Amino acid sequence: MATLYTQADSNIRKTWILLIFFMVFVISLGWFFSYLLGDNMFFILAIFISTLQGLAGFWYSDKIVLAMTGASEVKKRDNPELYRLVENLSITAGLPLPRIYIIDEAQPNAFATGRNEKQAVIVVTKGLLEKLERTELEGVIAHELSHIGNKDMFLNSLLVVLVGIVAILSRMFLRIGYLSRGRRKNRSSRDSASFLFFFGIIGAVLAPIVAYLIQLATSRKREFLADATGALLTRYPEGLARALEKISQDKTPFKRADSSTAHLYISNPFKEKSWLTKLFSTHPPVEERVRALRGMKV
Repeated sequence: MATLYTQADSNIRKTWILLIFFMVFVISLGWFFSYLLGDNMFFILAIFISTLQGLAGFWYSDKIVLAMTGASEVKKRDNPELYRLVENLSITAGLPLPRIYIIDEAQPNAFATGRNEKQAVIVVTKGLLEKLERTELEGVIAHELSHIGNKDMFLNSLLVVLVGIVAILSRMFLRIGYLSRGRRKNRSSRDSASFLFFFGIIGAVLAPIVAYLIQLATSRKREFLADATGALLTRYPEGLARALEKISQDKTPFKRADSSTAHLYISNPFKEKSWLTKLFSTHPPVEERVRALRGMKV
């Protein structure tokens, strides 16, 4: 059975494996395109991008996520009640006090990000602070602190950066293939460029699907574990259970919702779900999470 410690170790391994895989993938893709078009520019560009993505993913993934979500940092003087709540739960969890950010969104939601425990950040929306009772808010904060303790947040933040790079690369090669196809003079070169263009189309279509599958593989299990760990932290599973029900039932749209960051939140920010969205959802059904919480004995 997974525990806080086995999950933390597993997430560290997954993070490095994922980072190395993406770097090798990008360099291999660059070599393939260079070979196909007889131009080393793509291989050099791939090495540069893979190095840049590794550095950006490791050092700046949290900053990139915060910028994408429009979150603003909160000091103790700005919201002393929230600050004390996070501080008390951090002490209970044996974690350093994370920085606290707020997103100006009416939808109740929250997530954690950061490279490690010392660089950790907890982000909540204004809607979460306004619509939840204290015990419910404690449950949500405890859930996010559990992600920090489990070392989920770096893996999740890194996914945002890497998935974004895959999407950028697919569009870049699509445009290059289109332009190269028209500029090549001989038939062989035009055929190669046409193949590159076709490959770019395939990549552009598959990139978001691959992104969802990666997020799906890393997200559902960790949500159940964070729920359980958070409930043990507060010793009151009902608080988080009620919070999840309220968050899932709230239909307020999330103005800055983005598919690349959706897996970070405690609940999917996209409220209008088609059958396809549900199939690729990075979150387990709320009903299952609530049932598991109410079946806990603490």
